[in-house]
Amino acid sequence: MKMKASGRRLPATPAIRSRIAALLLSMFAAAASLYVAGRLWQDAESRVYLMEELDKITGQGQSAISLDDSLRITACREQRKKLSALEMELAAAKQEGFVSKYSTGVDQSGSKKKPVAVIGILTSFGRRNKRDAIRKAWMGTGASLKKLENDKNIVVRPNRGDSLDSSIDNEDRETKDFIILDNHVETEEALPKKTMLFFAHVADNWDAQFYAKANDDVFVNVDALGSALAAHADKPRVYVGCMKSGEVFSELSQKWYEPDWWKFGDGKTYFRHASSEIFVISQALARFVSINR
Repeated sequence: MKMKASGRRLPATPAIRSRIAALLLSMFAAAASLYVAGRLWQDAESRVYLMEELDKITGQGQSAISLDDSLRITACREQRKKLSALEMELAAAKQEGFVSKYSTGVDQSGSKKKPVAVIGILTSFGRRNKRDAIRKAWMGTGASLKKLENDKNIVVRPNRGDSLDSSIDNEDRETKDFIILDNHVETEEALPKKTMLFFAHVADNWDAQFYAKANDDVFVNVDALGSALAAHADKPRVYVGCMKSGEVFSELSQKWYEPDWWKFGDGKTYFRHASSEIFVISQALARFVSINR
């Protein structure tokens, strides 16, 4: 007589459980090894790339690479990626029908020749004597201003914000040489914004190699400026300007009193920074300002 098989499972023995645990541990170790190997391979590729880039810059063969050099090279790579992305966005915008305001080859000055530079004189209300001094000394008005543009291939314009002052409106009607920055109110705190709006405006309206900002008490040697910029004409992204430092005046009675003098430490000296009296940027940088304003 046959016995009917029981439906109950036999309990797992300790040997079977240990084999399963060993198998799982082996699989985990293999996965961890592959992950670590992959990361080491990526790090090795990065180190090789950084050393190759440094060799290209220094012209040397095998050399030790410092942390500062590594950070600079990495930052350059990131900037290249951003610029490439912007170029792709610009190409896509053109395909969708975007057309530059100066794409016909005739810019706002009426000249078909691409200007070397557009110089903006940042000025404000109540400073006509400064503007007249510039017009008399080097900028010119009317026919002499047009002659400067044709002979030197450099455009010069004073610029200001929206006007509530009839005197500057009368001056504009008389000289016809102002750039008016729409939706900008003249205040001391808004000067950085005014500079940004100026570069965006000229980048949108003049197809020039360079764009310069100068204060209304700066007298520019146009010939020297043109010669200096010619040396940088083959560089796509250029900033030309002065760097400065100096004493921080902490006494309220002093002419150049700095309210935030305490931020500069015991030495009371400004850190090295770009001077704003006059500086020049290339077309690529001005367009970047226009896109990201």
